[in-house]
Amino acid sequence: MRVNPNLVPDILAGLQQSQTTLNQALEQVSTGKSVNVPSDNPAAASEMVQNTIETANVDQYTQNVTGVLSQVQAADSALSSVVSSLNQAISLGTEGANGTESAANQQAIASQVQGILSSVVTQANTSYEGSYLFGGTASSQQPYTADSSSPTGYTYNGNTGQNSVAVGDSTNIQINLPGSQIFSNSTTNVLGSLSALVTALQGGNSTAIGTAVSGVTTALNYVSQQRIFYANADSQLNSQETYLQQETVNLSSQQTSLVGVNMAQAAINLSQAQTDNSAALAAAAKVLPDTLLNYLVAPS
Repeated sequence: MRVNPNLVPDILAGLQQSQTTLNQALEQVSTGKSVNVPSDNPAAASEMVQNTIETANVDQYTQNVTGVLSQVQAADSALSSVVSSLNQAISLGTEGANGTESAANQQAIASQVQGILSSVVTQANTSYEGSYLFGGTASSQQPYTADSSSPTGYTYNGNTGQNSVAVGDSTNIQINLPGSQIFSNSTTNVLGSLSALVTALQGGNSTAIGTAVSGVTTALNYVSQQRIFYANADSQLNSQETYLQQETVNLSSQQTSLVGVNMAQAAINLSQAQTDNSAALAAAAKVLPDTLLNYLVAPS
């Protein structure tokens, strides 16, 4: 049997290996990951790079959805108030057109409708977190301001632009309609119809009032149709939010599968590594002093 006369290299190599194993076990327990550097598992590390990119994208899309969902809901709420206001204006106009109201009463009704017009303009100037919702892409300036030279008494200061937001790698959702389309377009002018009703009530002509009421009714139907856009946008955003939440769960599960560690097993591995390292240290403590002494003792 051949005996290795020099055990130092083997002892040191074993000691170094046990220390490396112990360090890895400690790192896995402290980080909860089985892959802490690419060399631990090159294939898993490569897949984790793509997972990290996808996770960042999903996080951004989720923020985008959250940021605009309340904005879309605020716009729809404003249009809901406009619908209520137009219904009220129709009721007042119908009352004023029945031919039994005194001139004073008709003037009072006209004042009420004028107030409704002002209320609708306020809704058209709705803002959310500092951004005007019905100004097109010109969200920093008030869409409608008073203008005595305009037939409606107001001027539109926005543009016809439409805002959209990225909610997926190839999915963008439009989130607004410009005020010029909703409140003051050339075919169905909401503000114009209310202004015409005010003028007709002030004039006291039942026929003119009836015609103006028809105009407001048309405006009411039109605004109700525009609300469908916001209902659809709200539905799309909610659906995408649910999808992104599931994607977050899937990506997190993938991360665990790629680099996660079973903490119970990791604790066992750490305990075994500590035992092995202690044994290696004990063996080194016994062998290395004698071995070194052999080198130091002078020949007799």
